[in-house]
Amino acid sequence: MNLFADIHTLVTRSLWELQEEGVLPDGLDFTSVTVEPPRDTLHGDMATNAAMVLAKPAKMKPHDIAVPLAARLLTDERVDTADVAGPGFLNLRLTTAVWAAVVPAALQAGVDFGRSRMGHGKRINIEYVSANPTGPLHVGHTRGAVFGDTLANLLAFAGFDVTREYYINDGGAQVDVLARSVYLRYLEAHGQDVAFEDGTYPGDYLIPVGQALKEKAGDAYVGAPEADWLTDVREFSTGAMMDLIREDLKALGVEMDLFYSEKSLYNTGQIEAALEALEQKGLICEGVPEPPKSRTPEYWEPRKQTLFRSSEHGDDVDRPIRKSDGSWTYFAPDIAYHYDKIERGFDALIDVFGTDHGGYVKRMKAAVSALSDGQVSLDVKLIQLVRLLKNGKPFKMSKRAGIFVTMRDIVDQAGADATRFHMLTRKNDAPLDFDFALVLDQSKENPVFYVQYAHARICSVVRKASEAGLDVNDRNLQNCDLAHLSDMAEIALIRKVAEWPRLLELAVHHNEPHRIAFYLYDLAGEYHVLHNRGKSRETLRFWQPEDAAASSARIAMIRAVAVVLSAGLAILGINPMEEM
Repeated sequence: MNLFADIHTLVTRSLWELQEEGVLPDGLDFTSVTVEPPRDTLHGDMATNAAMVLAKPAKMKPHDIAVPLAARLLTDERVDTADVAGPGFLNLRLTTAVWAAVVPAALQAGVDFGRSRMGHGKRINIEYVSANPTGPLHVGHTRGAVFGDTLANLLAFAGFDVTREYYINDGGAQVDVLARSVYLRYLEAHGQDVAFEDGTYPGDYLIPVGQALKEKAGDAYVGAPEADWLTDVREFSTGAMMDLIREDLKALGVEMDLFYSEKSLYNTGQIEAALEALEQKGLICEGVPEPPKSRTPEYWEPRKQTLFRSSEHGDDVDRPIRKSDGSWTYFAPDIAYHYDKIERGFDALIDVFGTDHGGYVKRMKAAVSALSDGQVSLDVKLIQLVRLLKNGKPFKMSKRAGIFVTMRDIVDQAGADATRFHMLTRKNDAPLDFDFALVLDQSKENPVFYVQYAHARICSVVRKASEAGLDVNDRNLQNCDLAHLSDMAEIALIRKVAEWPRLLELAVHHNEPHRIAFYLYDLAGEYHVLHNRGKSRETLRFWQPEDAAASSARIAMIRAVAVVLSAGLAILGINPMEEM
């Protein structure tokens, strides 16, 4: 049940009827017509912009559209009032019975309430985290991991066939540096004194890796030339780091469907195949690329290189894919990787990048557009930085990695649930403050506590009612008399529940999972207000021993709230608490 969608259908149908009657001209496009909650709930339950957006194409005043539309809508039994406001906004109030019907609908659907088939089984690939396998995941990766994983949950809930993917950057020079760093720890495990030169990784996290290499290889590599051990140690080190990364992701509740190795693109013809596909479209040429904006021209050495004509697909300039010495640029394997995604049959791609990859967005979109002839979309979500605080002041945690705060440091101290929720308390492209004092606080100021406490409170009320003999089975509650729900606070709570399906559609449409966290906090707030009012007004208490009918209606209402809280928390990857 999506009440907002139902009323939107009513508005659209009414507009068609006004066209048939000659009140509105033919040929109007209704795709910009919306039905949504008004900014001020005092104005009504829902508002439509129909008269405003149709005025210009209809060559009419908004008021002259709004008045007959209001009259038409009032003929529907669901609409109680339809008031024209300002220049032509139309505010609607629905009957109490319409809102009350949301409760049994939510109880019947259970945690599937709001689930849709928006995706129609469309195959979508979400790539996130994709950190270099040279060390543990850090706090910045944590936010990207939570965002990507929650977005995957959200899209799956909306009927998409989602693949969660991690791109292992194991094809570049950084894995050779990792191998040399592990080799130093290996020598150290053999009792040798070692020095970490510039460019190597000195973090303590490599000590157990060096020890493990000693246990595996003995002294076979001690004193051996690099050429004899580099390949083996590189494979061993990368595997060890990926095992560590998988463990850290699991601690955060993140599980990938596929780990894709960059190295698998090299010497397999995949890069060449992707570029051949571009060349057949006339999008490969030889030329001198424009100097990077990050460098001053005096340091720029113009050399003829192989270029991708990315500017023909929305990029600012054409991009090098092969250097003058014949080696690939970083962009070439990325093109091949996305070409592989397209060849695997995905209908849409989403890449979750750190904010430092902002300059990469246009070129990557251009590549996907060119390779798929515009048939596959690519949405790139940039994740802004996280600032660690305690009581509002910068917080210096102990650094398990030796040089940075790791994901595991955060999860071990704050817990996976709190970490996940707080990473979604800001939109992905806005900086985020992660305050440990707030995360661990048990008050309204801590959003995850506030939401989980609402669910736990509801569970407590339902348990007490059940222990007192009330049948609290959802199937039974669906048939209770909801006429007992008439207080404005009760209707406000039900209206908030009714927003859930619409909220899901918006979050999916914009690929913005933070909307779920924001909504759950607001829903919990509406519940807590009503719960607390019951302390001073006995008639508003959910469980009333002397009135089974009123108790059933109110228990049904709060069970509907619990259904939505549980479903929303599941999308966030968080467990709903039944006791706190």
